[in-house]
Amino acid sequence: MRDINRRFACVDDMQAEAARRMPRFVHDYLIGGLGRESAVRRNLSDLQEVQLLPRYLSEADRPDMSATLFGKTYAAPFAVAPLGLAGLLWPGCEVPVARAAAAHDIPHVLSTFANRSMETIGPIVGENGWFQFYPPNDPAMEADMIRRAARAGYRTLVLTVDIPAPTRRERDIRNGMSVPPILDMRTLWQIATHPQWARHVLRHGIPDFENLSPYYPAGGSLRQSAQFVGRVMQGHIGREHFARLREAWKGQLLVKGVLDVGEAAQYLSLGADGLIVSNHGGRQLDAAPTAVSMLPAMRRELGAEAIILADGGVRSGLDVARMLALGANLVLIGRPFVFASAAIGADGGQHLISILKAELFATMAQLGCNSVGELPSFLYRGGQA
Repeated sequence: MRDINRRFACVDDMQAEAARRMPRFVHDYLIGGLGRESAVRRNLSDLQEVQLLPRYLSEADRPDMSATLFGKTYAAPFAVAPLGLAGLLWPGCEVPVARAAAAHDIPHVLSTFANRSMETIGPIVGENGWFQFYPPNDPAMEADMIRRAARAGYRTLVLTVDIPAPTRRERDIRNGMSVPPILDMRTLWQIATHPQWARHVLRHGIPDFENLSPYYPAGGSLRQSAQFVGRVMQGHIGREHFARLREAWKGQLLVKGVLDVGEAAQYLSLGADGLIVSNHGGRQLDAAPTAVSMLPAMRRELGAEAIILADGGVRSGLDVARMLALGANLVLIGRPFVFASAAIGADGGQHLISILKAELFATMAQLGCNSVGELPSFLYRGGQA
């Protein structure tokens, strides 16, 4: 453990090692955006501009990092974000990350596009599990997936609304990144020169979209199955569709991908239990604003009682504190869990969560902050806190 702590003292250390271990076509998919990737960079840079003002006349020596959402108290105010294709990015990482979330008592959000199914992950994460849902444009398939999520033990549905149409990601076009990957000489060379990744593929097999595979056309190839997924997972979610989803899902419903304050209020009025402010990691629209830039207005307009979560660019416990100070109730973290898994292996998720908790604890103690609910009072606003 001491060696892991020394080698991987922070997320940046894990990211650097992950880049060394992952084939380029896989790594580029993980870190990239689209266009000039301005939104990816803004997610990181906007967050680093957020300043917190410490107060030392305090007795906050043992800050309380717990966060309560929908009547459940978690040990820390951050969650594992949904990670589509995680089983291709680092084969075999999904089950260990789920186990780490359960062990550390934080929420775990399983993606529709995960490579392990809700039936596999649900029992591992138990009441800490949330299911992130991309509604298909097939009503029967949609209804069945909702029933499956409930049977798998999920009580919170994260309805993601910000992928209504395919995007054009230049890195992936150049690299031949697809499902299955294009295995030309360049791709094969990348695989051959990254033996750790290749060994994990051999051990865990070619990943599939296990949440969606029950609906594939019979007898189709993996490529034909991927084309089927692309066809059925498209389209905006209008009011009628949202109302149907709200009626079908009996648990808590969070809407992910919201950036417009007025639209956020509409979702709440239509029955959403909360919102996740997000630009999808900068991967859907390069001109989209960041969660950091929208959070203050969201909190101000929607009020103190609204459930507002956020993601985008979080790389440390300090960044978690920044998001909470801006008005989030809880923060989602995605890419770092793949960095940690690729750099460290099965213990990567455990190590990452431990580091994030330690960093957040140190930040709150340094600020003189007793609880995560107090963090907005430490936001520095350029002359006054």
